[in-house]
Amino acid sequence: MGIQITPSILSADFAALGAEIARVPSADWIHVDVMDNHFVPNLTLGPAMVEALVRSTTVPVDAHLMITEPDRNSAAYVEAGASSVTFHVEAAAAPVRLAREIRRLGARASMALKPATPIDPYEDLLAELDTVLLMTVEPGFGGQTFLELCLPKIRRCRELMDKHGVQTWLQVDGGISLETIERCAEAGADVFVAGSAVFDADDPDAMVAALRERAVTATT
Repeated sequence: MGIQITPSILSADFAALGAEIARVPSADWIHVDVMDNHFVPNLTLGPAMVEALVRSTTVPVDAHLMITEPDRNSAAYVEAGASSVTFHVEAAAAPVRLAREIRRLGARASMALKPATPIDPYEDLLAELDTVLLMTVEPGFGGQTFLELCLPKIRRCRELMDKHGVQTWLQVDGGISLETIERCAEAGADVFVAGSAVFDADDPDAMVAALRERAVTATT
């Protein structure tokens, strides 16, 4: 599978999202943050916009649901065309059942954890997941500073994945840049969400390539 770079449109121009996505043709995924102003103090977009974004690109879309009641609402994002749906374990009533339902509907199932949520209690869930997303900032807003305190959790998550021999991807999201991506890769992450680092760059696709190179170098 190797290193994957996933630009987050939270830092893109919302008035021209199709054009913004077209600026990162070498991206592995497009990361779409869905916020409901309840689980996090911000409000973004819903299934209709995700469906429109899916139609505008051939790059697969990962819908990151920062919402309450993901058990009830996740299916709508699979139906909208998201290739991966990420729910927060802090908001899920039945995470195993939810992960299995997302997979049954045809998308990758991803479980996200806030910075203060430990990974160890969910060790037995790893085989049920296609991706674990570790937030490296508090979810809700783009452009935040990377939290160094998350690095031990990234290492611990990779240890648990290796222990159980799962093929689950380890994704990090928050403050990922040329200055921080190497440490995350060394700690064991292999999928990197980058928002402002990509879309604030003069050449967003060149930044995708530069981030990928930094991560690959750190793991070889």
